[in-house]
Amino acid sequence: MSELRNGRPAVTVATIVERDGAFLLVEEETRFGRRLNQPAGHLESGESLPAAAVRETLEETAWQVEPTALVGVYRWEAPDNGATFVRFAYAATPLHAEPERTLDEGIVDALWVPYDEILARRDEHRSPLVLRCIDDYRAGLRWPLDLVQDVVGEGAGVLIR
Repeated sequence: MSELRNGRPAVTVATIVERDGAFLLVEEETRFGRRLNQPAGHLESGESLPAAAVRETLEETAWQVEPTALVGVYRWEAPDNGATFVRFAYAATPLHAEPERTLDEGIVDALWVPYDEILARRDEHRSPLVLRCIDDYRAGLRWPLDLVQDVVGEGAGVLIR
């Protein structure tokens, strides 16, 4: 999540996955050293936002998840380079792990981390979005998955999926 794309905001997704009071996070290698983040990444062309969240979670954690709600939409500007990110954070239910799966390049490990430890490791967070998304999830913020509509086609022949 560190590149600046032609000065335009980058659209990203993240998942908030809770199991037995712990949250699924990734430890990733960044230019600032190892950092904690939600499973997160960029939206790819032709992909819906929930599908991107599922894909990124699988690629970064080897966990299959099912999105259940949109927790929030966040705009963040990185102080080091001015890159702007618009993050769509989804609550998701863990379905099953694929332990044989290789994690994305740069991902050191997938971890289940209790909230108190997330707070204690605040200085290791990739961005302030990590804690903000979890806190909003814990506060019960949930929006329907269809709040954001995919519009396909042109003019009068538009289809909404």
